[in-house]
This record gives sequence, C-alpha cells and structure tokens, in this order.
Amino acid sequence: MTVPGTNEAAFLDVRKSVLGRRWRAGAAARDPRLVRALVQRLDVPDIIAEVLANRGIDLEAAEGFLNPRLRDLLPDPSRFRDMDRAAALVAGCIRAGRPVGILGDYDVDGATSTSLLTRFIRAAGGDTVWHIPDRITEGYGPNLPALEKLHAAGAGAIITVDCGTTAFDVLDAAAAQDIRLVVLDHHLAEDRLPAVEAVVNPNRLDCESGHGYLAAVGMAFMLAVAVNRELRRVGWFGADRREPDLMGLLDLVALGTVCDVVPLVGLNRALVAQGLKVMGQRRALGMTTLADIARVSGPPGTYAAGFQLGPRINAGGRVGKADLGTRLLTTDDPDEARGIAEELDRLNAERQRIEAAVLEEALVRADRLDNRAVAVVADTGWHPGVIGIVAGRLKDRLHRPAFVVSLENGIGKGSGRSVSGVDLGAAVTAARQAGLLVNGGGHAMAAGITVAEDRLEDFTAFMEERLAPQVAAARLDASLSIDGAVAVQGITTDLAARLGEAGPWGAGNPEPRLAIADARLVKADIVGESHVRVILSGKAGGRASAIAFRSTDTPLGAALLGASRNGMPMHLAGHLRLDHWRGEARASFIIEDAAQAGG
Repeated sequence: MTVPGTNEAAFLDVRKSVLGRRWRAGAAARDPRLVRALVQRLDVPDIIAEVLANRGIDLEAAEGFLNPRLRDLLPDPSRFRDMDRAAALVAGCIRAGRPVGILGDYDVDGATSTSLLTRFIRAAGGDTVWHIPDRITEGYGPNLPALEKLHAAGAGAIITVDCGTTAFDVLDAAAAQDIRLVVLDHHLAEDRLPAVEAVVNPNRLDCESGHGYLAAVGMAFMLAVAVNRELRRVGWFGADRREPDLMGLLDLVALGTVCDVVPLVGLNRALVAQGLKVMGQRRALGMTTLADIARVSGPPGTYAAGFQLGPRINAGGRVGKADLGTRLLTTDDPDEARGIAEELDRLNAERQRIEAAVLEEALVRADRLDNRAVAVVADTGWHPGVIGIVAGRLKDRLHRPAFVVSLENGIGKGSGRSVSGVDLGAAVTAARQAGLLVNGGGHAMAAGITVAEDRLEDFTAFMEERLAPQVAAARLDASLSIDGAVAVQGITTDLAARLGEAGPWGAGNPEPRLAIADARLVKADIVGESHVRVILSGKAGGRASAIAFRSTDTPLGAALLGASRNGMPMHLAGHLRLDHWRGEARASFIIEDAAQAGG
C-alpha cells in the first residue's frame, strides 16, 4: 500500500520472529495486476485490493464479497435434507396450539439458536418450552430426563439444537416413548443417523446443500424461514396475525456465528454483515442490555460479538446457570434483562479468575511433555467450564493442538483446540469409533471428549500417531502471512475504517495483518495483569498507540519491553483496529508478533 514513509519490503527480511515465525507476503504480492484491476473496478484503496487478492477473491467475486446480500446468497431451505419434514412438524405444532420443545447446547451457538427459535415461534403465534443442559451435571448433548421433562410439559415435538447428531442411545430411547424429535445440528455426522422424525444437518453425508460451514444458529434461521413459508402456504397469517420479522432475528445469527468460529464465507458473510447492522439498531432488549453492561461502544463488529458479548453469554454455561444466556436473549422484561446481564458480567469475571489458575497449572504439565505433536494435560479439580478456553490458550502458547481434561471419579471431560491444517474433529471421531472414548466429536479446529481415566494414555497415543504427520506439516509452514505494510503515521482512523469495508472478520476471512517496519518504541509499560502497551514512532515521523494482549510472560512481551529500553527499532506485525471511547473513534495497532529490525 502507498503510505508515505512505508518500507514495504522490510518485513520480508524476517526469517524468524521473536515467536519463531517467518513472515511472508500474501498472494497479492505475486499478482500485482489483479490488485490494480480490483482498485480500478471497485474504486477502493490499494490495501483493500490487496486484502481481497490475499483471500483469493477475483474480479468476478469481489463486488459480492464486499457487499454480501441475503437476497443473493440465501438458499431455498428445501435444499437441506429433512428440512421440509422438520418445518411441517414445527408448523403443525404451532397450528395445533402445542408447544415446541427445544433442547439447546450450553454455548453461545446453542443459546442463540434456542433464543432465535423461541422468539420466532412466539412471534408466529406458537409457544415453546426449552431446556439448556447443565455442563457439569448433565453434560453435552441431549439426555433422556430432559427430553422426558419437555415432553411432559406438553411439547408436541422437540428440537435438539447444536447437538444430537451422534446421540443415538438417548434419542432412540426417547423415540421409543413416542417423543417426536428433530435434530437441528451442524456437527460432523457418521454413516448412521438417529432414528428420529428429521435430522437437519448440512454435514450429514447425504446432504448436498453445500452449506456445511453454517453454525447451528444459521441452521436455526433456515428452519425459521422454512416454517414461516409453510405457515404462509397454509394460510396461517392474515389480518389478525402478522408474519414474524425474520430479519430482526439476525442479531442472534451474527452473535452465534461469530462465537462458534465457523468460516465467514458465503452465506455466513451475509448473515453476519446484516446481523451486525441489526445489532447496531439496538432492537432486542437482552442484547442491548448486555452490550451496555459490557461497555460496547460504537457500531458493533465481530470483535464486540466475539470478545465482549460472547464470553458473557458463555459465562452462564461455564461457571453459572446454563440457562442465563437464553433467558436474557428471550426476555421482554427490562428489570429481568438488567439483572441477568449484571449476573453474566459477574460470572465472566469469575470465569477469568478460574481460567487463569487452571492455565497456570496446565502450562506446568505441558512443560513436561517434551516435543510431542499433541499436548494432552489432565488433572482433578480443574473446572470443566474453562477447559475449552484453557485449551485454546495452551494451543496458542505451544503452537500445536492441545487437550485439557478435567478428571473426576474416574472420568475425564476434555476439550481440544487445534492449529491450522490439523483436523481435530475427525481425529476425535476416529478415537471414539475405535472405542477409546465414551463420547466425543467436534470440528476441525475444536472438539470435546469424554474419556475414562484409565484410557487417557491410549487416547493420547492415538492422537499422537494420527496427528503427528499433520502437525509436522503445519510446523514446516510456521509462517505469518502479511497483507500489507503501513508506516507509523499511516495508523489512522480513516485507514482503519476503510479496512473494515472488507469485513466482517473471522474464521475464513481473517482480520488483515499489517507490518510496520523500523518502528521505535518510545515507551512500553504493562497494563492490566498481562498486556504490554507501547507508544510507537516512525522514521518519517508520527506517533501511534499499540498493545500486545496477554504477552507479559511471553517472548513477545519481553522483546517489546526490551526494545523500549535499548532503543532498538523493531518490525511489528498485527492488526489495525478502530476503537470508540466516549463517542470518539481512535485507531490502535494490536501487536501479534515482532522481530528486531535488521536482525
């Protein structure tokens, strides 16, 4: 990009950063003609064209990428196997005046999915009864007592949301009691499916929808579209009963999709882009109240959804009451909304304290693992509600897949997080099929397991043997892709705003990574408990603020603090972000990696 004072080629000299990574230019550097063509066709700055080229977006797809529209991308719901069956069953319950039961997962995707279906069915003239299982006492997925309770409450049909695809025993037992069941899920499926009324899952082997990247809340929205269409077909809506506002539910879709870290490509881009706009309109009481409690300022983006709102919704399922998030997102009572939002904020702070303690202990155990391809650490007393977050932190520190397992009474509840290029979900499914796990499943980047303590070593050996080649290949490509370079004086609110035009950011469309060459760290200090804040100055002038989160006890933090003391210039890699504080927009550089200039 053409910012005065920028040394665009300097970052390419970085062969080994302080975190041991090589920096490389993105694909745009190899195709300057495409970059120039995108600039001309779209009338965008060079950096936007470079970001698009680095994402593999060509001239034909560029306009749709920058302006994703639901009218262009929303498929016919009937493309999903069993969707018409599920829609007819739910519509039949609404017309017959029977509640629809919903059993959702305890994470953000499950809470938003449950809330979306509840709000939609109520708006359509029906009613729901729902249940969110407790992470500790009930565990992941449907359980028979919960299904029986929903059935006893009058549910004409029960939808399991964000779970159920492999819950064969539980769902078979429920179906044997004439409980009518629909599985609405997105997790990997096997050859066998539960014997229920409908299994709506874009990742079942015989579904050719092409939308396997949707989160459960995206599937919930597609079900709402299908049910709405069915009710319209039979004449349910009229002068005295208006159709629900489907677009008004997209704030929930955006929140669940971002927090489940599914790829922001295709339909997901349109759902999140439109959903963030709805979120910014502050229509929904619960979401708006939580945003105020979380001190979300300015137009909400994927950062607000993923790091401010999502963790608080999740906190109920992790260290509090599992149903708090769904209660907040479905209430119409301002006092109740305020009380729940404050409770979730408190629980999130408690979660952070518990997480820090478990992470410290997990790091000690991980240090004893030498150079294994997969880190599996376990202990008693670790809170099951934070093991997923700790696994993610461990993965980031070790740059390899990590499992954190909480042991109690001979059973381990574990959560795993992976690195790019290593398919964790498929490996866990294979381990379960091999008889090493009581239960388990997930995605390429995240998985959950239940394992007998005496099989933990066998599971570890299985993971090591299966994933070692993938991890070795990933290590060979231990590099950081750079979208473009910027000078210190180029770190402006205008540039940050223009970069946002290529969002929303997330999995599949990562936030642009920029390099700053030869920056001098005028000042560096520690803020909070673990962040390093710096003031930058450039060769051509200008100053800018930057921060490296959770870095005080890492090589990155040490390098930044050292450079501020000895005056040595640094190359920095990170993200340019637009912050809002008291109504004022500010640009800040989020440091992800660093290297000594000329080193």
